[in-house]
Formats: sequence, C-alpha cells, structure tokens
Amino acid sequence: MRITNQMQASYVTRSLQSNLARIAELQEQGTSGRRLTRASSDPSSAADALAVRNQLATERQYDRNIANGDGWLATLDSALGTVTDIVQRARDLALQGASDTTSPEAREAIAQELGELRDELLRQSGTTYLGRTVFAGTSDEGVAFRDDYSYTGTPGSGVERRVGADTTVRVDADGAAVFGEGAGSVFALLDTMAADLRAGTWSGDHVAAVDARLDAVLAQHTTVGARQNTLERAADTNLGVRTGLESRRAAIEDVDIAELAIDLQLKQVAYQATLNIGASVLQPTLMDYLR
Repeated sequence: MRITNQMQASYVTRSLQSNLARIAELQEQGTSGRRLTRASSDPSSAADALAVRNQLATERQYDRNIANGDGWLATLDSALGTVTDIVQRARDLALQGASDTTSPEAREAIAQELGELRDELLRQSGTTYLGRTVFAGTSDEGVAFRDDYSYTGTPGSGVERRVGADTTVRVDADGAAVFGEGAGSVFALLDTMAADLRAGTWSGDHVAAVDARLDAVLAQHTTVGARQNTLERAADTNLGVRTGLESRRAAIEDVDIAELAIDLQLKQVAYQATLNIGASVLQPTLMDYLR
C-alpha cells in the first residue's frame, strides 16, 4: 500500500488536533480546578457526582433543621429555667402564707407578689422563637393561653424537625403539660392562693398543689434537655456524613494539581514531537513539483 503525502499530512493533522484538544482541556481543568468541566467529558463520573451532590444537599438541609431545632430548644430551656424559679418562689410564699404567725399586712404583700408571679408566668408562656410561640404547638393565635387560661394549642400537634433520614425531634413544649390549663392551671392556682390569703381561708393543700406543678415543670425541662442531647448527637453524625460526602465529591470532581501538571507537560511534549515529525516527514522535494 502506497502512503502518500496527503495521508501523512492527514495523520499529522489529526495528531496535532488531538493533542491541542487535550492540552486545552487540561488548561481548562487547571483554571477551574475541576476535573469534570462538562458532563459529556465523563458521563459516568458526572452521574456519580450528581448523586453525591444530591446527598450533600439533603445532609445540609438536615444541618439547617438541627440549627433551627437547637434555637427552639435553647429558647425553651431558658424559659423553663425561669418558670422553675418562679414556681419555686411561689412555693416559698405558700409556706409563708401557711404560717399562723404571718400578719394581715404580710399576707397582703404575699398576695400581691403571687399576682406578679402569675403575670410573669403568663409572659413566659408566651415566649417565642422566630415569631412562633414555643409553648403553643402549631397554634397560630400568637399566645399559648387565653384570658381564661384555656390552652390554644392542640394535643399531639407538636413542632418537629427532621434531623436524619429516620429521625425527627420535637422542638416545642406542651404548654398544657407545663402550666396546666383552665381552672387546673398554675395561673388559676396563684389566683386562688392570693384570694384565700386576703380572705383568711388559706388551705393547706396549696403547698402540695404548687409542688405538683413544680414537678410537672421539672419533668418537661428534663425532656427538653434530652432532646438537646439528641440534636447534639445528630449534629455530630451529620458532620461526619457531610465530610465523607464532600471527600467523595472532591475525588470525583476536583482536579489533582500535581497530576494535572505532569499530564499537561507530557501532552505539550507530545505536541512538540508531532510538530517536529510533521516538519521532517512532510518536507517538499523536487519530485513533488515534477508530478
């Protein structure tokens, strides 16, 4: 088979174009820092990268949910700490009111303070986080308790945040469980205590009732602490998963600068060699002009 100058020129041209295309691709990778500059260059790796990115997006959403839930629970923790102090103070006043040596003036002072404590408890029951009432569940009334001390929330309608594929955490508190509701609420109890002090009809059961409410508040506070621990563990797990996924994404998408530099140098050498070979093989002779 005769190899003509045209065939040789075509081969050299294809080699030059191939080397130039690869050099341009490597230069683009070096500029962008990404191995996958377009999906068509490696469809299989592009599909893997897309799957990893989808998983990363899901884990980042979990991370945002964890941060939001932590804000809710931190707000609850602070509010419940204040509520505990208030109810504890009400217990101290109940013990003072039960004493036979307490003067009428002292009883009136205690009754006034009990009213102030009730008002503060009502303010704490309306604690909000990002505009949402933390003790009212999914209620949109803006307060957890109405003027008659009835609860605005719906039992079993807690606010939850998904922090993992199979894990959700409740981030609000049941206001009815913390404060009671209606005539059985801590607000009504303090009203009754104040009225009995003023009327001189103090009941020894008031101290026991305050103790029962204090136990309920502490139980809810303990539950909030347990949920905070769950969120902390979820955050640690999420960080580990995201770190692993990010490493996988980088291995698929990101370029190895050292490897790229070597590959680019080799391609440039090959390109120069092709140029030299083409120059020597395709030199015109006198016979080329006599044909």
